[in-house]
Formats: sequence, structure tokens, C-alpha cells
Amino acid sequence: MPVLCLAVAAYDEPVAEALLQAGADPLRRLPDGSTLLLRAVDGGSHLLAYALATSRIPLPAPARAELLARARRWVEAGAEAELRRVTGRTGPIERIRIRHEEIGWWCEQLTLGGTTVRDEHGAVLTSMEERYGIRTPFDELVARALAHPDRDHVVWSDVVFTLGRRLDEETWQWTRDLLNHPDRLHRLLAAETLLFLILGDPLKGGDPFWERGRELVPWAEQEEDPEVLAALLNAMTHDSAPEIEAVGLSHLTHPDPRVRSLVPDALERSEVGHSQVRPEGLAAVLTLAGDEDPEVREAACRWLAHYRGCEPEIGDALLALTHDERQEIRIGAVSGLAYRDDPRCVEAEHRIGPRDPDQPFDERLMDVWRYQRRQEAADGG
Repeated sequence: MPVLCLAVAAYDEPVAEALLQAGADPLRRLPDGSTLLLRAVDGGSHLLAYALATSRIPLPAPARAELLARARRWVEAGAEAELRRVTGRTGPIERIRIRHEEIGWWCEQLTLGGTTVRDEHGAVLTSMEERYGIRTPFDELVARALAHPDRDHVVWSDVVFTLGRRLDEETWQWTRDLLNHPDRLHRLLAAETLLFLILGDPLKGGDPFWERGRELVPWAEQEEDPEVLAALLNAMTHDSAPEIEAVGLSHLTHPDPRVRSLVPDALERSEVGHSQVRPEGLAAVLTLAGDEDPEVREAACRWLAHYRGCEPEIGDALLALTHDERQEIRIGAVSGLAYRDDPRCVEAEHRIGPRDPDQPFDERLMDVWRYQRRQEAADGG
């Protein structure tokens, strides 16, 4: 049995990629008539199947058609039903959740009669269709995502990314109209996709919807589901229209911290960043800096640390946050003081405390040192 076959069966992506780079052939026919690529598709790992499919450029047309047909069969039947058909067994299925630690996605792994698959076939099919220039209908992609109703599932995430790269008016309108759906999951999928449409494609330099967040105001004003509302606000805040600020401020006391944490980003900004803000907006952020929820306080701290206005209460609020129980907030607050050339940052730095050695280095920890160097230069030192 080819070593690559063992790597595919074990879902060992690093070994599989190394073997591919060394010349292993993903299209090698196996005794059962399948190929290593088809084995990867059957196994359901999105990243593994993608690695094998893209190791041969271009992938021959027959192999491409075979790949798409196999993935579609799994998607249309469903992982459990197809696994039972393939194995011919009717017993209980062992299920475990597999999480991709680096990306944060998860999938379900199903085992029956010694055969194991992962339920990522929808992502395999979606990514391969996009790669080969197949524009899958909008409704079909929505159905694929909703078959795995969790925003962190691999298939849901891949559908959002795929639709979010279709920077055309048709996709914008269809996605925005999905906000009218009575089911919250449809609206959540729409809100997440709208965020990616607004962000655009940084590689191609296109962001045609960057200032279209204001169009979402009517939906944000009437949305009652907190998770959907938070996703909507997250999409809208990349626009800086005054009506978006009004929506944000209206949720200052929202019971869900996910919503409150997005209020600072909804504030209207001047052309040079956070250099101008209305008094009611600043008062809202100062209120959130004392919120009971640490995620909300961290969002307020982040905004205050980047605000360049000269109001003295900003420094006082940051100083208070250097006493916060969460170290990330203390780091952000000290950094904000240092950037404001507030001498109180030197004493406050001692409150940060020892950093977990397993955590990556945080560049903000150098901000007090930079402040001190600026002061020395100003004093002629």
C-alpha cells in the first residue's frame, strides 16, 4: 500500500504534503479502482483533499470530473447515510468532534465498521467548484452551510468565504435579502457573508461594498437575535455613516455582551481615524470601559488606546483599566497611555505582571520603552 495512502487514512496533512512534494502521485490507481485523491475525498478532510487535488497543476479533466462527482455524492447523501451505504453496516456510529486548533474550525468524525470519514465533504466540493470556475447557485451554497448549522463548522465557514469573495451586486443583493428570512440561521449566515463582502478581496485590491454597511441599518434596528445582531453590527462598523453610530449607541445597554462590545466600533470616525468623536459617543465608550463583562471592557480599552483626542478623561479611563483583572486589558491600557505620552504609563507598566511564556510576544509590551526613548530624545538625551 502506498505510504501516501496511509497518510490519507490517518488524516496526516504534514506527512501527505511532504510525500506530495517528494513526488507521490495522488492519481495512482489502487486495487479497488479508486485513486489516492478519491480516497482523500471519501475521507472528507477539506484541507487534505485540497492538498492532493492541487498538487497536480493542472489536474487532468477526467480526474477533476471524478473528484467533483465523488464529493457531490457524499454531499447529497449526507456523511452518515453514505458511510452506511459504503460499509453496508447498520450499527451505531462512533462520533467525535475534531477541532483544527490553528484555524478554529471543527468537524465531526464518524466511524463505522472500521471506516472513518469526516463531514467536511461540503467544503471539499465548494472549494473545488470555485477553483475550477464553477459558479454554484447561491441557494445551493446556502443549503450546504445550513446542513451544518454552526458558524465554526468547516462547511459553514467555507461557504461564507466562497460567497464573500463574489464581489458582485447580485451576490450582495441575494445575501442582503436573506436577512429577511424568518429563520435565525439564515440571517446569521447572511450577516457573516456580508462582512466578507464588505471587507472585499485584499489580494485583488477590490472592496466595492466598503461603504455599503449603512444599507444594513434597517435590519440591525429590528433584529432581535443577539448573535445575528452582533454579526450585523460587526459587518456595518466598517462603514462610518452617522446612522450606524446611532444604531450602535442604541445598544449601549443591550443584555448580550457580544452586542455591547461592538458599540465602540460603530462610532463615526473622522478621515484621520479616531481623532474626533461626538460627546455622547465618548461617554458611551467610557461607560463600557467599566462594564461587568471583560470582553466588553477589552473592546472599550482597544478603542480608547487608539483614540487620539486630547480629552483628559481618556487617560484617566486607561489608567483605571491598568488595574483590570484581565492581563490583555492591562497591556492595552498601558500601551494606550504610552502612545498618549502619559507619564503614568511607566508606573502602570509594573501592574501588567509576568507574561505566560507560551504566549507569543506582544509588541505592545515595548510601548513604554518607546515612550521613554521619545522623552529622552525630546530632552536632548
